[in-house]
Amino acid sequence: MGKKVVIIGAGAAGGSAAAEARRGDPSLAITLIEQRSEVSVAA
Repeated sequence: MGKKVVIIGAGAAGGSAAAEARRGDPSLAITLIEQRSEVSVAA
């Protein structure tokens, strides 16, 4: 079983942390948890 990462907060910092974790280890299972129903996205 692979490693799992849970990131609390899906704002800019959470998305950045997820991207950095993915670059460091593409096999990670990453879960973002956000309080609101919308997730921040940037173009």
